[in-house]
Amino acid sequence: MPKSKTKKAAKKRFKTTGSGRVLHKSTRLNHLLSKKSRKRKRRMGMPSEVTGKQRKTVRELLPYDH
Repeated sequence: MPKSKTKKAAKKRFKTTGSGRVLHKSTRLNHLLSKKSRKRKRRMGMPSEVTGKQRKTVRELLPYDH
């Protein structure tokens, strides 16, 4: 069976930790920032974990990152 190819778009958007968790950058931090609180914007700047069904999908896109 041939080796699976890593999807480069997914590689740029997701990061896998050593323990196997998948992290992604938060959305909604590009515009309309004046109405969002400082605390909310600061929290959005942190990477958050991909959970549920999406986690399985991302892992299929990144076959050698876990």
